[in-house]
Amino acid sequence: MLPTAVSEYLLSHREQSLGSLFELLRIPSIANLDDGACPRAAEWLADYLHGLGVSARVCPTDGRPNVLGELHVDDRAPTLLVYGHYDVQPPEPLELWESPPFEPEVRDGWIYARGADDDKGQLFTHLMAIEAWQRAGGGAPVNLKLFIEGEEETGSPTLESFVADHAEELAADAAVISDSSFHSADCPSITYALRGLAGVELTVGGPDRDIHSGLFGGAVANPVNGLAKMIAALHDERGRVTIPGFYDDVRELTDDERRAWAKLDYDAAAVMTDLGVGDLGGGERDLPPLERLWARPTLDCNGIAGGYTGPGSKTIIPAAASTKISMRLVADQRPEKVLDGLRQFIAEHTPPGLTCEIKTMAGARPVLLAPDSAAMRAARAAVSEAFGRETTLVRCGASVPVTELMQRLLGLDAVLMGFGLSEDRLHSPNERFALDQFYRGAEAAAIFMQKLAEKSA
Repeated sequence: MLPTAVSEYLLSHREQSLGSLFELLRIPSIANLDDGACPRAAEWLADYLHGLGVSARVCPTDGRPNVLGELHVDDRAPTLLVYGHYDVQPPEPLELWESPPFEPEVRDGWIYARGADDDKGQLFTHLMAIEAWQRAGGGAPVNLKLFIEGEEETGSPTLESFVADHAEELAADAAVISDSSFHSADCPSITYALRGLAGVELTVGGPDRDIHSGLFGGAVANPVNGLAKMIAALHDERGRVTIPGFYDDVRELTDDERRAWAKLDYDAAAVMTDLGVGDLGGGERDLPPLERLWARPTLDCNGIAGGYTGPGSKTIIPAAASTKISMRLVADQRPEKVLDGLRQFIAEHTPPGLTCEIKTMAGARPVLLAPDSAAMRAARAAVSEAFGRETTLVRCGASVPVTELMQRLLGLDAVLMGFGLSEDRLHSPNERFALDQFYRGAEAAAIFMQKLAEKSA
């Protein structure tokens, strides 16, 4: 059990902790904007960590800065590496927010703001736990290292080199990442697998300028038409991706996993109602939704640009059209091989008279984590104690690039102990984080430190 002084501190300082989180949420640290907000968020976090007795510094990169922190308490205690990210997604479309995205507020038991869940609120649960141990528990029960990234939402382009360059400084006995979700509010969960990511921007070129569609239509190939045709050909009638070799390395589910997933409550009708769709018809439609979401690779076009899209008409054949494509990958797939297959597909499907250019935007390998490590057992016990229910192991269809890098470069299977909910509207207007998840998450983070110390004693 968590010492009474620590649990009482967390309870009595809830409003203070919420106020501090609000300060961080007010900093519009959008990773793809070079407007100074990301450095301000990094400096704020370093200052906050200093106030907790943690040695911290802001580390420049070729992109947005990262924050590193360290608290050494005892040579005999295990070292826990805590990861989070302070950068956030762009808030657009702004007109769909019920309150301004960077003016946080609480409504009906939810914190509303960009970054409330992903990932400032979840990161903050660990800072609250550290504070409670430091101020009321006689000091943290484990040595702590903190790594707070500034480019997660842009695919972490400088992350691998940063982790490799700081491998000794990041060395630990266990790692925890809170950037994931429960299966549902009444099913506390820890994630043991993540999909990887391969992202590109495809640009189709035609004439060297926009040209009159009446004078040249029917003779000059149209980049928008050509791009649309290529996009349509990326999936067959069953929803399977048609890139050569796309499924060659996909690891199939075990029978045990299928049986465990069959016991999970997945309310497809509720999901459709929440999303405002009439069917869950994406992906490989012959497979159950959870298998498609957690264990199968996907390809999605995330946006299309080309030609005239203003008011009224402008009858042109545009000079170019482009789309951004993201491919989520599962265990044993590699971004490099999948991207080679995409290049082959594009070369074979480029219409006559058009050219294609592919620019790689992001890449991350998929991750499978050991479900029975000491850190995982400590985390499951901590979440169960804080939330009052048995903890379930689940997969997640999203990507958290640092997880694979910790595994490959640091030799650590990180614990994905996230506290979000599927209805938190990540990357959408009105992003939110349930207050109960926020406060119980801080309690779970504090218990996890205690359990980890006990299991390593």
